[in-house]
Amino acid sequence: MTSDAFTPAGFEPPTSLVGAGFRLEPLGPQHNESDHAAWTSSIAHIRSTPGFRDGSWPPVDGMTLEENLSDLRRHADDFRTGAGYTFTVLDPDADAAEVIGCLYLYPSREEEWDVTALSWVRGDRSHLDGPLADAVADWLASDWPWARVDTRGR
Repeated sequence: MTSDAFTPAGFEPPTSLVGAGFRLEPLGPQHNESDHAAWTSSIAHIRSTPGFRDGSWPPVDGMTLEENLSDLRRHADDFRTGAGYTFTVLDPDADAAEVIGCLYLYPSREEEWDVTALSWVRGDRSHLDGPLADAVADWLASDWPWARVDTRGR
């Protein structure tokens, strides 16, 4: 990896992870309504989750579906360009793609880390907070190129 590259040239990021009670896939515009419903129903829980306790996200006043769609498009663009990787956490047993959380993998703002991993789940799925974080930590160690992973937010 060069100092300005988030992942090595030619790296193909994994696009799925399946665990007990969840599955991950890249977040995109197709998740807009379910994503919006997931986080707006769980603002207090998300803000109590490690990594989100600074109170900057999610916005207490919410955002419109159109604003959320813009945010999802930005995350999808980041994934496509390798600037960052955002995954939606889905219920593996739902017929439709029911969003139950998100995982964000972005360059760390601190030089001691290569990547910062943050995740949240809906309040009604809070029992998945720990198992999701553990599965992601294992996945990052086995399938991703970073040696210094900041999971302190989890």
